[in-house]
Amino acid sequence: MLLETYIKELLYRYDCVIVPNFGGFVSNKISAQFHADSQIFYPPSKQLGFNSHLTHNDGLLANYIASSEEISFDQANFKISEIVSEWKKTLTKKSLKIEPIGSLSYNSEKQLIFSPFHQFNYLKSSFGLAQVNVSKIEIFDPKIIPNNPVERSKATSVLLKYASAAVVLLGLTYAGWLGYNKQEELNFTMAQKQLEEKIQSATFVIENPLPTVELNVDRELPKRFHVIAGSFQFPENAQKKVTQLKEKGFEAFILGKNKWGLTQVAYASFYKKTDAYQNLASVRKTDSKDAWLLVKQFD
Repeated sequence: MLLETYIKELLYRYDCVIVPNFGGFVSNKISAQFHADSQIFYPPSKQLGFNSHLTHNDGLLANYIASSEEISFDQANFKISEIVSEWKKTLTKKSLKIEPIGSLSYNSEKQLIFSPFHQFNYLKSSFGLAQVNVSKIEIFDPKIIPNNPVERSKATSVLLKYASAAVVLLGLTYAGWLGYNKQEELNFTMAQKQLEEKIQSATFVIENPLPTVELNVDRELPKRFHVIAGSFQFPENAQKKVTQLKEKGFEAFILGKNKWGLTQVAYASFYKKTDAYQNLASVRKTDSKDAWLLVKQFD
């Protein structure tokens, strides 16, 4: 069984995929970017990170494998545990490459470092979009100015006309570039703030910090981000969990059943991802380290 293949497929649909007793692969949407040195535009994508503290089995990966291979949930968990055991053995000797997701290795301080690969863009809305190379503008006029004074005067007028057009074009290009730089500075400031909030729940290795644009959320839409306390096969156990959390002061509730028939209990739900991550960090600190974030997509 190629566990990395199932992880890759789930990353297209979810922001977090947990490998039980190993860690969680967490993604963060980033906007399109332009590299001035290479003159290349890149489409929006998902930036991948790894959090070694997300080890609780939320059932997502095991249920997906069980459904795909037509085996039981317990059999899927057993296969996952065998592969995780091999991964841990490999990490004690050398770096672990999980194709095509990324590589893991320990640094000199015995910290687990994740380096993502970039073969795939896990953002579904960017499917089919490729990087775009921007060519520099070069002005070349092969015309030769004749010796005849009358014809030379006409040719000079034509050259002046094209030269004026070129000056206007370059001026517009320069003005547009200045506006782009100002927007890039604003986007970068917003990206720094968002990453500082998310670092509480996931460890990222970011080679090239990228700008993000946060959109205003229509409050008439349902809340997409849910801090999950657990998933239960029997509804009565889910209700018991809700009662326990309410006794602790949480406004917990039953979110509903997922596609595998498990009843999910939530601490709270939010419109914005940043608010959800802040609540998730607080819950892990005060109540349960096994809490995780569920993101529901709109139909």
